[in-house]
Amino acid sequence: MANYPTPHNSASPADFAKTVLMPGDPLRAKFIAETFLTDAKLVNNVRGIGGYTGTYKGERVSVMASGMGVPSMGIYSYELYNFYDVENIIRIGSAGSIRMDVRVRDVVLGMGACTNSNYASQYNLPGTFAPTASYKLLTAAAAQAEKLGARYHVGNVLTSDTFYCDDAEASVKWAKMGVMAVEMESAALYMNAARAGKNALAIFTISDHILTGEATTAEERQTTFTTMMEIALETAVTL
Repeated sequence: MANYPTPHNSASPADFAKTVLMPGDPLRAKFIAETFLTDAKLVNNVRGIGGYTGTYKGERVSVMASGMGVPSMGIYSYELYNFYDVENIIRIGSAGSIRMDVRVRDVVLGMGACTNSNYASQYNLPGTFAPTASYKLLTAAAAQAEKLGARYHVGNVLTSDTFYCDDAEASVKWAKMGVMAVEMESAALYMNAARAGKNALAIFTISDHILTGEATTAEERQTTFTTMMEIALETAVTL
């Protein structure tokens, strides 16, 4: 029995490329499709979560939003991996820096994703799972960042279930362990990829600095974080 369409995705497996770029914001997905893809076609728009497929430098690439938070990323990435034959998902999102050497508009490649989420409990593991990126995507993206001359960092990020955290010292506690930035989706993506035997990477642009208060606008996050988008697209066509 086919597992598609789902309650969240009206496409068929043939509608998606093997590699999907996944921003959180549906408007960022639309911007990427219209700005970078040739002959982009809308293949899903259930709940306003736009999914598009087109070509980039002659290679078929898809882009679809994930929404915000672990549960939303958990649903969309799970379905793409398990029901739509997608092999690679590259998250392209924003994150808040918690280290002084990681500046606003820097790019971060998420080698690992610490989390305060309970998402891993479903696997009934006899210990703590460490969600990590796929090595081949990580090294490919780092190579593309070098080619583009991007200011970038590679390391741990925090996937948090709370945007407004009641613990005012939480960021300091994570930073002392070398965590670079905070976001809200990547640990679920990495776990879904691991369980499905697929590949995942999260690439971020630092949109705000939790320690200094510097921040970008919503419009800037939607349309000006193009270096991150180009790194992801150039990585996609090497796979």
